[in-house]
Amino acid sequence: MLDSLLVPTAIVALAEIGDKTQLLALILAARFRKPWPIIAGIIAATLANHAAAGAVGAWVGSFFSNTMLHWILAASFTATALWTLVPDKMDDDEASTARKFGPFLTTLIAFFLAEIGDKTQIATVMLAAQYPELWLVIIGTTLGMLIANVPVVLAGNFAAEKLPLTLIRRLAASAFFILAIVAVYKAMQSSGWV
Repeated sequence: MLDSLLVPTAIVALAEIGDKTQLLALILAARFRKPWPIIAGIIAATLANHAAAGAVGAWVGSFFSNTMLHWILAASFTATALWTLVPDKMDDDEASTARKFGPFLTTLIAFFLAEIGDKTQIATVMLAAQYPELWLVIIGTTLGMLIANVPVVLAGNFAAEKLPLTLIRRLAASAFFILAIVAVYKAMQSSGWV
């Protein structure tokens, strides 16, 4: 049961470092200089986005046999591992949202939109399909987002400039590859091959 919380937390925390939402957190922190409304916006946006992604993952997971689901998860984790190795850039549209609203609403809107189709949202779908405790997965992925983004909001440029982003991306990709290998093993096991 703790795996449903701890694995998503670790995976998303690693995958999020150097992600465009972390860059967004840095921009919002520099622009507004009000960390608590920004952090509250990150929490609200992430919970909403990852709850929807988790629900999709749990729903999709119910359509496939255990074996097929593990093969799909293995392919998805492998693709996400490769995607994690590619650095993100900040979109101009996301940065311009800050001019229209205050720090909480700007963060809520920008983070929610930035997470749509992002690797951490895709990871949430896959993790929710893999683990039966949906709410623990959602809480775990949200904690992972907070672990990666709150220090950036609080420390500003200092934290982001000092992190070894290439190493962190490689660690996150390795974690996704490990999950892919575990999924392949589980697929082979449920097929009777192992």
